[in-house]
Parts: sequence; C-alpha cells; structure tokens
Amino acid sequence: MAGIGLSWPSKLSHRPKFTSSRSRSSGRCVKMMTVSVDEKKKAFTLTKSEQAFNAAKELMPGGVNSPVRAFNSVGGQPIVFDSVKGSHMWDIDGNEYIDYVGSWGPAIIGHADDEVLAALAETMKKGTSFGAPCLLENELAEMVISAVPSIEMVRFVNSGTEACMGVLRLARAFTGREKLIKFEGCYHGHADPFLVKAGSGVATLGLPDSPGVPKAATYETLTSPYNDIATVENLFEKNKGEIAAVILEPVVGNSGFITPKPEFLNALRRITKENGALLIFDEVMTGFRLSYGGAQEYFGVTPDLTTLGKIIGGGLPVGAYGGRRDIMEMVAPAGPMYQAGTLSGNPLAMTAGIHTLKRLSGLGNYDYLNKITSELVEGIIGAGRKVGHAICGGYISGMFGFFFTEGPVYNFEDAKKSDTAKFAKFYRGMLEEGVYFAPSQFEAGFTSLAHTSEDIQQTIAAAEKVFRQL
Repeated sequence: MAGIGLSWPSKLSHRPKFTSSRSRSSGRCVKMMTVSVDEKKKAFTLTKSEQAFNAAKELMPGGVNSPVRAFNSVGGQPIVFDSVKGSHMWDIDGNEYIDYVGSWGPAIIGHADDEVLAALAETMKKGTSFGAPCLLENELAEMVISAVPSIEMVRFVNSGTEACMGVLRLARAFTGREKLIKFEGCYHGHADPFLVKAGSGVATLGLPDSPGVPKAATYETLTSPYNDIATVENLFEKNKGEIAAVILEPVVGNSGFITPKPEFLNALRRITKENGALLIFDEVMTGFRLSYGGAQEYFGVTPDLTTLGKIIGGGLPVGAYGGRRDIMEMVAPAGPMYQAGTLSGNPLAMTAGIHTLKRLSGLGNYDYLNKITSELVEGIIGAGRKVGHAICGGYISGMFGFFFTEGPVYNFEDAKKSDTAKFAKFYRGMLEEGVYFAPSQFEAGFTSLAHTSEDIQQTIAAAEKVFRQL
C-alpha cells in the first residue's frame, strides 16, 4: 500500500485532451475526453508531495488549511496538487487521478470549465472586488430566487460557515427564541454553536467537540440522531416555546452520504410549524446538486430558510442564506439583525456562479448525473460484495457515498459501525490506481458533468482490483 516515498504503477499517464460538443437533445455541453495510456506505465511517486508537505508542516498547523486534507484518517502521504481540468487532477509529481471530490462539491460542471474561465477573465479586466454593489449580484440573486423554492430574498456571504452563522442569528432574531436543534453528524461550519456532535473533519479526527468553544456558546444547542422524529418531538415537548429553529442537511454529506427516511423531512416541516419554530435546510452541499432547486425541490419539502455555498460560486469562495421575505427583511440594513462582509457579492464569485448555474439549467444535465453516479455506486458496491466485503451505499444525482458495513445507515451512529481501517486500505489502493476519493469514510463523494463513461468504468475496474487485494 501507499506510503511516504513509496512508488507504484500509475494507470494514467497523460493529461486528457478535451473537445467540446453540444448535445442537440439536451443542450448540455459535454466534454469529450480521450485518455492515452503508455505501454510503459509511469512510476507513481509522491516524493515532491512529501517534500512540500513536510515544509508546509513548519508553516501551517498540520501542514494544511483544512484538517481532512492531512490524510489523518486514511494514512499515507497527503497529496499536493498542481492542476485540475474536467474530471481529472494532477499532483506536483505529475500523477493523474480521476476526481470524485470536486473541490468538495463546487465542481459540478467539471474543473476549470472553459466558459467559466473565459467569463472570469473578462470580469477581472474590470476589477476583482468593489466593496460596493455590482449588477452581477442582482443577476445571481435572481437566478437563485427563481430556482430554490424557499428563497424569496437572498444575502450573499463568503463561505458556508458564514451562511450558517448568519442564518442562525436571523432565526433567533425573528422568533425571539434562542434554542436550536441540530442533528448528530450534520456539519454546519465551524462556528461555536454548531460544534456539538458535528460531522465532517470533526468526525474524521474523532473530536467530539472542539476545545476553545465556551459552554455558553453551545448551551442552547440541542441534538438528535438524524432520521429520529421521536427524539425531535421529545425535545420540543421539553422545551416548549423556546426552540427557534431546526437545522439540518436534508441529505447528510458530512458523516458520509445518508438520505432521509421517506417521512422524515415532512415530519420536521409539520413539527416546526406546529411549534412556531423555523425549519432551516443547510443546502451548502445539496443545493443545485440533487436537482436545480436543491434537496427541497427533489423531496418536495419547503423550509423557511436555506443556506447555500459551493456550486453557487462556481469554485470561488461564496455562501448565501435566504428564505421567506418577511424573515429576510430583518437582515440589516432592511432590519435590525446585523451581518456584513467585505468581499460579499464580489464580482468574481458572482460571475463564476452565474455561468455555472447557466450550464446546469440545461435540459438533461441531472439525468446525466444520475446515470453516471448510479453506474459508479452500483459498480463499486457490486465489486465489493462479489468478493465478500461488507459494503453499502447510495446516491442521488451527482452526490454519493458508501460505507464499509452491511448497513443500512440511517444516522451517524450507524455510519460509525463502518470498518474505517478497511476504508483506509481501500482508499490508498485506489490512489495507486489513479482514483481520488475524499480521504475520509465520513465524507460524501461527487460526480460532475465532465465525468465520462470511461471514467466510471475505469474506476469500477480499479475498485474490483483493490477489493481483491484487501
């Protein structure tokens, strides 16, 4: 298996050549890709990544700027990347990978899309940040409002964490209440009130909470297992008239890929209405990914407030929160709830978001994502079970995940039954085969419009080989 300074055969040797063609039936711009494979396979080495990462550890905590990138849960040498294009990535040693991380979700039309890059180049000629209103904010806001059922007004910010911070303050301001219900394993950014039984990097590192978070910051945060309506009802019963909101990932992506039970979201909608609390969907991951209108359109459940990020910035830092007009009009300067940001609505992020959403709005795109993702997940699970491994998983559109356990997985406690040691071996084996998944059992994966059938079949073949070696 992979380790620091070790080498193995690489399955991909040259950057693919992309040509653009447009489907007459769908209007979707498809990146056609050819991959050439040398008869003599290039030796895979992480020497340069090792050197760069060792230097980084002297400069940045743990050598990274976001914890999961350090590979602590999978072992081996963290990879330092150099470039991306379409569905592929290249590291500084020249190794090539089929990518299923997609910059943790934003790259739904593929990395470094030519149309987005061209639009950004034109926008940069006018400047990178105004610190003042620009017309591009109006354009992206109109697109978001027309697409997402719950959003009548929207406020742009710079990250998903910032969006969740703002939406929680708004919910408390609007209801005049302070308590919040969140779900175990759901991650809503690293703001203090949310770091209670959180997922994402907190789950990956095995940190139940974070030092430095005052008790007062989380005192009003109540938690429930995901998919557990009885616990939610009990919390409302014990805290009558005190709960401002329920916040959740409608499909969990930060403790692996976990879908809601059939009546779960509808039950939350009913309970919150009955108790005068707000329902908040954190759609930083699922927004514009499960469908053009997000998880709320896909499941037909409309929350009061929604947070967005990732895709709406087209790969640039962005976040947003929005919802009913009467609630959003409490946000300053229209109302008394204060929130501000120096780079909020900057022209570069707005441009990338606009052109990404334009591409996504074409006919057939989500059908294509569903097709390739179903092939990928069914192929990987089938390959694992064929040789006797306990594995389960699922997908919706361009989002997926699998667990090394028999399943089913309905919540974070179920997810923690996974064989994380086996996942780590599988992960390192897939790197050897030129496939890049998220370096944690507790993270969802993502496909894009740039992924091809060849990518999927090559990934399944790699998984079959690795499963036989485990």
